[in-house]
Amino acid sequence: MKLKQKELSTKQQRIIDYIRHFWLEKGYPPSIRDIVGGCGLSSTSVADYNLKILEKRGYLRRHREVSRGIQLPDRFASGHKLYIPIIGQIAAGEPIPVPDNDAWDSTASADTIEVTRDLIRGREGVYALKVKGSSMMDALINDGDIVLMQNVNTVENGEMAAVWLRAEREATLKKFYAESGKIRLQPANSQMKPIFVEPGNAEIQGRVIAVIRQLA
Repeated sequence: MKLKQKELSTKQQRIIDYIRHFWLEKGYPPSIRDIVGGCGLSSTSVADYNLKILEKRGYLRRHREVSRGIQLPDRFASGHKLYIPIIGQIAAGEPIPVPDNDAWDSTASADTIEVTRDLIRGREGVYALKVKGSSMMDALINDGDIVLMQNVNTVENGEMAAVWLRAEREATLKKFYAESGKIRLQPANSQMKPIFVEPGNAEIQGRVIAVIRQLA
């Protein structure tokens, strides 16, 4: 039986609303400490206590062995659903080859992922890529995750982008910086070095707008 929202306390409703808005804004669920700060709770134990109640009543699911392992069931996700094409995979590590530039044509893909309209926020030209590698792990993008991309050809410094390296015929997912006549493609992993390329060799194929974590 579906529980009604009035069965929640004010605090529990605030937690559910916060989790939903956090996920829509950032593309991944909040940590318990995020919930404490975002909901004005006194401690992590108070957050954990209320999360257990919400889980027991079916308002969310938790994967305690996974960092940020909170999921909201579909019935609590707002907005109509959209199906976004998954057009391939992209390296979050060293660049990996993709067949050719036509591989970025979203109309060629049969695979899709279901998302809500709230996540897309009216953007056009959205497609999805499966991440391979760990160079963006400090930005909470892990191997096997899916990134939602907006098809654009320019980004601001510091934005995460899919970049096509023309000479190498390879693509990579990195933070993009244009500086001193060079393009720096910066990993979000302190153990990895940036990639430097000539401006004419780097073609932006899209910016990251959300991350969909694959929770085991």
